[in-house]
Amino acid sequence: MSEQVFSAATSRRRFLGVCSAVGLGQTLLPGVLFGMAAQTQNAAATGAEAHVMAKITPEMIDAAAAIAGVSLTAEQKTMMLEGLTKQRNSVAVIRTMKIPNSVAPAFVFDPVPAGMMLETERRPMGMSAAPNVAALASAGSDGLAFASVRELAELVKTHKVTSVALTKMYLERLKKYDPRLHFVITLMEERALTSAAAADKEIAAGKYRGPLHGIPWGAKDLLAVRGYPTTWGAGGFETQSFNYDATVVERLDAAGAVLVAKMSMGALASGPIWFGGMTRSPWNAKQPSGGSSAGSASAVGAGCLGFAIGTETLGSISSPSTRCGATGLRPTFGFVPRTGAMALTWTMDKIGPICRSVEDCALVMNAIYGKDGKDRSVQNAAFNWDAEFDWKKLRVGYLKDEFDAPTVSANATEDEKRGFARRAYDARFGTNALEALRKMGVNLLSMKMPAGYHFGDITPVLEAEAAAAFDELTRSGRDALLTEQGPQEWPNVFRVARFYSAVDYIQAQRARTLAMDAMAKIFADVDVIVTPSNGAQLTATNLTGHPAVIVPNGVRGEDAPLPDHTGDGHPENVGGPGTPVSLTFLGGLYSDARLAAFARAYQETTGFHRMHPKMD
Repeated sequence: MSEQVFSAATSRRRFLGVCSAVGLGQTLLPGVLFGMAAQTQNAAATGAEAHVMAKITPEMIDAAAAIAGVSLTAEQKTMMLEGLTKQRNSVAVIRTMKIPNSVAPAFVFDPVPAGMMLETERRPMGMSAAPNVAALASAGSDGLAFASVRELAELVKTHKVTSVALTKMYLERLKKYDPRLHFVITLMEERALTSAAAADKEIAAGKYRGPLHGIPWGAKDLLAVRGYPTTWGAGGFETQSFNYDATVVERLDAAGAVLVAKMSMGALASGPIWFGGMTRSPWNAKQPSGGSSAGSASAVGAGCLGFAIGTETLGSISSPSTRCGATGLRPTFGFVPRTGAMALTWTMDKIGPICRSVEDCALVMNAIYGKDGKDRSVQNAAFNWDAEFDWKKLRVGYLKDEFDAPTVSANATEDEKRGFARRAYDARFGTNALEALRKMGVNLLSMKMPAGYHFGDITPVLEAEAAAAFDELTRSGRDALLTEQGPQEWPNVFRVARFYSAVDYIQAQRARTLAMDAMAKIFADVDVIVTPSNGAQLTATNLTGHPAVIVPNGVRGEDAPLPDHTGDGHPENVGGPGTPVSLTFLGGLYSDARLAAFARAYQETTGFHRMHPKMD
């Protein structure tokens, strides 16, 4: 152990002794104090002076204690000064290390409860029967553009369409509709056409790699691609690049897929607004696309990609898939390696496909999942896709309270009545979905989300981890370069998170363990849960790592109530006539393949995924 490290460790032990002596070992105070003192650091300092912070005073401790909600005597404050100063000096030493975003903490989140056995044997993939694509082959651009990956794969495999032709078509559509929808950050035309030509050559020689061979796709711009910018959608990062490919990119290259563009994303994976503007929904270009996998969902929904890759920490596949009429698969946490992807929250980030059908998602998932020897969170679990899986033997529940028709008070305001009208209109789609499932022969079991686990109050762990991932951004002041600067946006959220103590972070993670156990009990009784795509389940299942499949569930008619706001790009301009709705299916941990098989059965019965916006 080096002298410097030994000194820091000794200081920490002394500080803990001081805190224990005054009865403050389990409070928020230390984290608050360091956060407050850090704000007084001289931002103009350089070199060694950059880590010199203001002297800690009793007055500082008073202010920090007020935030922490503790009371201290004058004697206790005096006793704490030396220990607090030494502890903060240790923090300053760690800050000199300039730890990059790609370095994960020395702990690994595992959502699997004790005693659960994972299926590890990989079996051959079972695709659906070859579709009849004769009409598609001569349908022209509009017909091909909205074809599923399964259909495009059959066209390419049988030499009815070349990969180069598909690639050129999608490149042209991306260029045509990007000025309206703002979904592209970087076109990769040269790379794409070279890959497509290579795919055609291999397929002609009988070296067919599988259903993604020759299919054009787009990557959310938090996936590293050698030789191209990886901007994270954020001001100040526009020219950032890495000299390696993300694991997901490597695996899709190996499957023969053709990467054509880096897609827009909300800055640092929040919302639909990036440094180039706001990404829009192809169903209503005045409306935000949802985020943060904004460009991925918008381009798929607009028929401008065969498929795309998105990520989700807390709704970033679900939200844009819903608003853009796409199908999304948010895999179980730890199924897909995140190596080479921007880290936001190490214990919640997940990478998954956004496509036009559930089977498309399964075909992509089959190519990208599994251990890579780098992301330590990835489990040795199998994703065994079988399109003909006997879903009728699955136990299916539904969150009854979420589907119940809303009620409105007789004394409601006009705004409240309008909100009720919108919810009541949308509730019809959920009622129709349950009826369709019953007609399929599904015996739906009424269920509720676990009560008393305070899912929303656990989510500050997300913000604390995100603040750590972008620690230097906050301390340097470069967060001022981000497009969004409001109270709910990252710059402010990161600053607030610095006052969340390590003790409280760990306590929240312990509460998360209880929540995981509660969800495990639910999935001991059912295999699938049907739910609207919003509500408490979204937070709960992202915290507990459970998979979700989000599917289109119809389009609002011309009689639909208008949104709260109809202004161009207004954040509350959501819904209204001619916009899509969605339905979500949840499954047990690592049951993603059978969950997808059930969702596919619903999708094939209803056909909503075949609806698409009129682009011209």
